[in-house]
Amino acid sequence: MSVLILTTGGTIDKLYFDALSEYQIGDSVVDRLLKTARVALPFRVQEVLRKDSLELTDDDRRTIADTVAAAPERRIVITHGTDTMTDTAQALAGRMQDDAAGKAIVLVGALAPARFAESDASFNLGMAFATAQVAGPGVWIAMNGTIFDGTKVRKDRTVNSFVASA
Repeated sequence: MSVLILTTGGTIDKLYFDALSEYQIGDSVVDRLLKTARVALPFRVQEVLRKDSLELTDDDRRTIADTVAAAPERRIVITHGTDTMTDTAQALAGRMQDDAAGKAIVLVGALAPARFAESDASFNLGMAFATAQVAGPGVWIAMNGTIFDGTKVRKDRTVNSFVASA
């Protein structure tokens, strides 16, 4: 079994140069985080996009879905910004009956950049990596210590956390 990690940008890969500057999406830190964690299971990292999730378009979501569908791996983790992660999860779920059927797809992000000392990025990525190995086919979101059905979750900005929805 091998896990594919698709990177799309988002907070997990943001760079801040100082308190007054704008952020940039930098090179992905995913490979480094997994190697630091001494992950022994084979994995492959592929950059798809390098965008803040608020800037993602329907075409970008199609590109993500096309990449998932074309991948030979059945276990896929997608790093993604948290603001529109649920929109991408819905778009991917729509493709599950077609090209991506039978794949476990786990979206994950961070509320603080991985480069920050007090970031949730490593924990979330580890959870997503583990979920991709054991979850059944479908679209999942791994955030805040919880695995959510990707079609039944929302980001609650008042508590800065993901919560299940109906």
